[in-house]
Amino acid sequence: MKVSVAAGWVETPLKQFVDDARVEIAVLMHPSGQVLGQYGFARSVDVMTACALASAIHASASELGRQLDGKPFSALHYMGRDRQIFLGAIAAHGSTMVLLAVFDRESSLGLVQLFLEEFRVRLTAAVPPADTEHPPAMAENFERDLNRNLAQLFGRA
Repeated sequence: MKVSVAAGWVETPLKQFVDDARVEIAVLMHPSGQVLGQYGFARSVDVMTACALASAIHASASELGRQLDGKPFSALHYMGRDRQIFLGAIAAHGSTMVLLAVFDRESSLGLVQLFLEEFRVRLTAAVPPADTEHPPAMAENFERDLNRNLAQLFGRA
């Protein structure tokens, strides 16, 4: 399966992370849920749904960490019977990105965490300088698409 990116500088670091950590699904996004790059999804609605949920989980966990420990939680892990989910914040050049990774028995939490550090270094090196012009952070129809996909997810479409 091919890495699909919205920002070209994400492709190489994300592909390397997917290969090294042996994850089935990976999405790098803004904390708002906007996709920067993804691997492993067959349908765009699945990507948008996963990003909306991951963004909400990240925001909730960050605030819960601030309330409990005075600083946001930077990573969450869930171990299911067949698959595991890792959700972690990545700081690069003064901004934060969120990585959602899904993996099975071909990988492990330790392997994902090990290669997350290498991914962070590669990503930081790839992020364009702050003075480079960027396209708008939010697509024109982002909110409408997000609301439509959340409605589909919860059966209200």
